[in-house]
Amino acid sequence: MTVVDPDAKSTSTSWVTELEDEVADLPLSTRLSIADALTLGNAICGFMAVYFTTTGVLVPHLMGTGDGGMSKHSAANAVTLMLMASVFDLFDGLVARKLRSSAMGAELDNLSDLISFGLAPAYFVIVWGIVSEDAHSRVAALTAVLVVLAVVLRLARFSCTTLRDGVFQGMPSPFGAMTVVSVVLLELPFVPTVAAIVGIAWLMVSRVEYPKPRGRLALITFCWTLVSMGCLAAWALDVPGGHELLQAGCALQCSAAAIIPCFATTRRVNTFWTNRREARAAAR
Repeated sequence: MTVVDPDAKSTSTSWVTELEDEVADLPLSTRLSIADALTLGNAICGFMAVYFTTTGVLVPHLMGTGDGGMSKHSAANAVTLMLMASVFDLFDGLVARKLRSSAMGAELDNLSDLISFGLAPAYFVIVWGIVSEDAHSRVAALTAVLVVLAVVLRLARFSCTTLRDGVFQGMPSPFGAMTVVSVVLLELPFVPTVAAIVGIAWLMVSRVEYPKPRGRLALITFCWTLVSMGCLAAWALDVPGGHELLQAGCALQCSAAAIIPCFATTRRVNTFWTNRREARAAAR
């Protein structure tokens, strides 16, 4: 026969009631919205990308059970998770504009982006520097530090500056993260790979303006992300032509990263000279 202490039961019920009252008293601005849930999905994907990079690539290499270099399946899983994080990051902004976002929305977005597009790709670079035969681990680690610092500075600047609507200043961190990973997957020699990653880190903290993915551009970004996932799956499953398909996708990603700043800089220079000519004509 079980004896229940009525005083203990009363105390437990009272504690639960007080907790429910405290939750009910929370202001609506601190409760999670649908957009916040998508942002948390972004953070989860970034963390799991680090997990798969560790357990599937780094640990087998250190234990001597790997086949050398980056494991296809594990690397593909890690990069796919980063791509999924970028999808969450794309849709949380769209949902926040259509519905609502809590007062924590901006902070949650920055913290999640730091995990998925700062820590995860930087850690991917570090592991690449350890497992690749022609890489130098210390140089790769220093390069990864630059990537993290670039993302931190970019997110901090984004939080405290106001730009004209529709543009980012500096390469967006999801785009930068995917470009960093693409450079690694291209399997270029060590020095050009490091130089390209340093260039990407610089673009993230530069003043080059990038368009925000809205409307048709958001749809194109989403479709490109799905295509990239397909290329990774084909590569990981050793589908005939999968390696060439992945290389082509990575090359296109890197080409876009190089072309967009050129167009933006050209447009900015043309605008400067146009304004200068108009000012001279007005002065006359």
